[in-house]
Amino acid sequence: MKTTQLHKITCAFLTLAMVSCTDLNEEVIDEVLGNNNANPENALAAAYGQMGDGTFVDHGSVFALQEYTTDEALLPTRGSDWGDGGKWRAIHEFTWAPDNAVLTTTWNQLNAGITKSLTAITTISNSGDSPDKAQLMAEAKAMLAFYTYHTLDLFGQAPYRDPLTLNAPLEARQAATAIDELIKDVETVLPDLADLGQGRTHNGRFTKQAAQAFLADMYLNRAVLKNRYAATFNFTEPAVDNNGTDMDKVIFYTTELINSGRFSLETNYFRNFDIDNNGRPELIFVVSQDINNLRGSDNDFVYMPMERNQKPSPLNRGTNASCITPEFYQTWEGNHEDPRFQRCYQYDDGTWFKNDGTDVSVPASSNVVGGNNQVWFHFNRGMQVGQQYGPNLISATNTFERTPDGRIKVVKLYCEKNTTLEMNFTPELNFDNPSQAVFTQDQINRGVRPFKYEFDPEKDNGSSNVDIPLYRLGGIYCMRAEAYFRKGQADLALADINKLRTTRTREALYNNAPGAAIAGPLTAQTLYNETGFELYWEMYRRKAAIRFGKFEAACTAKPVSQPVRRIFPIPQSTLDATEIFTQNEGY
Repeated sequence: MKTTQLHKITCAFLTLAMVSCTDLNEEVIDEVLGNNNANPENALAAAYGQMGDGTFVDHGSVFALQEYTTDEALLPTRGSDWGDGGKWRAIHEFTWAPDNAVLTTTWNQLNAGITKSLTAITTISNSGDSPDKAQLMAEAKAMLAFYTYHTLDLFGQAPYRDPLTLNAPLEARQAATAIDELIKDVETVLPDLADLGQGRTHNGRFTKQAAQAFLADMYLNRAVLKNRYAATFNFTEPAVDNNGTDMDKVIFYTTELINSGRFSLETNYFRNFDIDNNGRPELIFVVSQDINNLRGSDNDFVYMPMERNQKPSPLNRGTNASCITPEFYQTWEGNHEDPRFQRCYQYDDGTWFKNDGTDVSVPASSNVVGGNNQVWFHFNRGMQVGQQYGPNLISATNTFERTPDGRIKVVKLYCEKNTTLEMNFTPELNFDNPSQAVFTQDQINRGVRPFKYEFDPEKDNGSSNVDIPLYRLGGIYCMRAEAYFRKGQADLALADINKLRTTRTREALYNNAPGAAIAGPLTAQTLYNETGFELYWEMYRRKAAIRFGKFEAACTAKPVSQPVRRIFPIPQSTLDATEIFTQNEGY
């Protein structure tokens, strides 16, 4: 696929740029922009496109570092699968080193985003006057800040070259100082950004509202980036402009979004992650995805947890890889009726798929959205635990087994790579060696699976129509609740948490019952748990774990770790190519 080839070229270019390149308008960038880098919209599109070219949609990139390193998720070796030289286990077991391929991939993808954003800034600056030039420049600068922020958060350093100065030197930005620069940059361009829906914008572009969410995120984590290895963080430090504290700024920007009237919470929580979630009212900033677009798209966030014999259509399947940890599952104890924990699917004839062994069949009236006449079996959403049920694929005809009256027969499922092993997703993992995340072929069914995102049945595995939320209103409430809590206003924090709990409702099978409010007083542990209920599988957990002092704790096959592991090493391949960067402490 050409987009993949161009992505690799861009990553290679970045390494060369660190060594010798003095002009960001290199021939390879011309190639990335389709030989039209003089077009400012094409250049900006390339910067946006990098988000969906793996960076924020592939499980092995930003997702891996923000989720697989926490008490929320892991990707164990399962029998003959997912060994891959131990790179996935290392992320969970905290044994990663500068040569880990997951780290290198993530670093290269984020750096490619920085490069494309810098190129967009240069291209827009050199373009002629146009009514939307200021808006396009503001978006390009916001994208540069966005990629840089994530690089600083994960690696502590990020490359930068002044895009408006000829032959400007390449430099390494440091998190402790650069976080303030990024905040200033985004606050400066805020007036030139369009409101959502204006200036041909949608929630896949940087708007004023996306920038407000981004600023709240940066202010919430500013104390961590300024003093990464501290025993405690100073969350009440004066803000960059000395107008209030960091937490005051979080409250200001989140309140602007909450009170704007532009967004509303979904009562059906999982609508935020549906195939047709484009433009849903809770989504502020997303990675736009479309199977029929020329740019690549990715289904990893649901493809990875599903077992290979869980098939939403005869064309597609899961891959039996990632799962949640027993520790995270235990946080839901007593809260399984929360509408965010699980949701059953109802077919148009009223049939419910309950996935509890009582289902005999479901109608075959639901068709795959791509128009290829394939029947669509809808798996339930949320946490899938215990024995699983679903359609049986008849391999000779590549069709689902039917009942005599033509419905899809629902059967007890077994694992594809061990056909005598029941597909029983167990909360416990129980590795033979407790310090190694390795299962035998007889243990590959272990681990509760989150089916948060809807699985695209249209194409085989790699493509998706699901827009990936980067900022949505539910997360904004969580940010504000945490800021209130850190200011000592626990009552206001509790009100925001209960707003999320009581707005989400269960399916009609349970009479659309709303989630239950919790009583105070709100504790740090409760708040941490609640952010997990709202934001699991959304690349949020690592940052929250560090802020709440949970990141170093032992978890499943992870030992107690040291603060140096709060950031990742600069990849060895980069250190071998340039002297711009120095290795992070502890590596």
